[in-house]
Amino acid sequence: MAIATSVPLAVLAHRARLARESFDVVVIGGGINGCGVARDAAMRGLSVALIEKDDFGSGTSGRTSRLIHGGLRYLEQGRIGLVRESRRERATLMRIAPHLVRPLQFTWPVYRGSRVSKRRLAAGLTLYDLLAGSRRENRHERLSATEIVEREPALHRDGLTGGGSYFDSSTDDSRLTLANALSASYWNAVVVNHMSAELDDGGAECRIALTDHLTGERLAMFSRVVVRALGPWTSAAEHSKGSHIIVDRAVVGNRDALALLSPIDGRVMFILPSGAQTIIGTTEILTRVSPDQVRASESEISYLIASANAYLAGAPISRPDVISAWAGLRPLAPARMSNDPSSASREHLITRDERGVITITGGKLTTYRAVAEEVVDLVQATLGARKTKSRTAMDSLPGADRESAIEEMIRQAPSLGAPLAPGSELRPADLIYCVEHEMALTLSDILIRRTSAAFSVRDHAMSLASPAAEVVGQLLGWTAEMKVAAIAAYTREITRLFTIDPD
Repeated sequence: MAIATSVPLAVLAHRARLARESFDVVVIGGGINGCGVARDAAMRGLSVALIEKDDFGSGTSGRTSRLIHGGLRYLEQGRIGLVRESRRERATLMRIAPHLVRPLQFTWPVYRGSRVSKRRLAAGLTLYDLLAGSRRENRHERLSATEIVEREPALHRDGLTGGGSYFDSSTDDSRLTLANALSASYWNAVVVNHMSAELDDGGAECRIALTDHLTGERLAMFSRVVVRALGPWTSAAEHSKGSHIIVDRAVVGNRDALALLSPIDGRVMFILPSGAQTIIGTTEILTRVSPDQVRASESEISYLIASANAYLAGAPISRPDVISAWAGLRPLAPARMSNDPSSASREHLITRDERGVITITGGKLTTYRAVAEEVVDLVQATLGARKTKSRTAMDSLPGADRESAIEEMIRQAPSLGAPLAPGSELRPADLIYCVEHEMALTLSDILIRRTSAAFSVRDHAMSLASPAAEVVGQLLGWTAEMKVAAIAAYTREITRLFTIDPD
């Protein structure tokens, strides 16, 4: 069924190119890996098309812990190579996208009887810093119990023996994914969302059948190489499900980020600042649920609340404090799965079949750029082209001027700076920018991914759907009936994402 929308001219131009051009490489899947591959390939001069059935970052890439991190816990598993790569990629992303990847200080408290002692933690943090190579910024610190409490007074004092602090980075996962898609477009890639792609066997060239969800139109295109970056949609095998909750930061009392060991099962978990709110995560459960239907469960919420409360000295977090909860499936490589999902590798697997179809499985948000570089090397080899050097570690990702552009829009038309609804931080200018510059075509694109508004309020921004439809409808030519359909589609989407599964 087609989405209720008209199609902007810029979007139509991209879609028209699909029908009349043949491509060196078509990337199917607009998560972080797919968008990263499209950017790298386009920057190397290949003709590229990126096709996403929903919206960029609408799957796993938009439901993470919002961290760019080296994976300190992977040191326990002996995955030194993964940690070294992750540390290197974190530094790269902080350099090319400082507006999206920002330093975040973690405190790790150690209590009497913990399976990770102060000595073991200090050794791990020292190795963690060494794996960052020559980068000497933001080194770890060893902390006494008094220093821990001074930094994080919300923590229990009983049994606290000390701990340490270290730095990783926070990000907006959806916007990081989008930035790669936008960059690919700037380098002349055809970048399309809300379009399904089905791969057929087309002989020397791969034939791909497309269905446009905006218009209902069906068309076909050809490519010399296809990259499948489908995340957990790659197969029906078991995947690792991770859930998070958001509560008001005042309820938790954390100042910065906390790394903790759950007293329930000993897993590493995080308490993460997110503006005036706090993200608590994550769970890790093997499941065969469809990626389209994955949701947090009541037992997972109880696990996260109980794990956090074990460390907090004040009034405990209770179920009514949970503003929202969501879940994603980690795309683990099948050959590297484990009966214990906590120990399953986040390393990736890249395969190529006899037709030149390349499939990416596994990986993590932090290392997407390195994965993309490896994939595009393989694309060039498959094409019989000379291998060229990736430029993605040197050129900045777009979006640093986003806020100033929106403020300039408001300066020229002050009415665009009024709250979209009473109590909302969103303004009409924010929505207009999403449509005109960020390929947003639905209310879900805007309220869930471009702004994350749906995650931060109890009604998942349902109260903003109608005023948002009025603003967006003027840009996309929506009739009254189309606005009603757009709001109904948004209602279905937030129900799908944020409904809590009973146990």
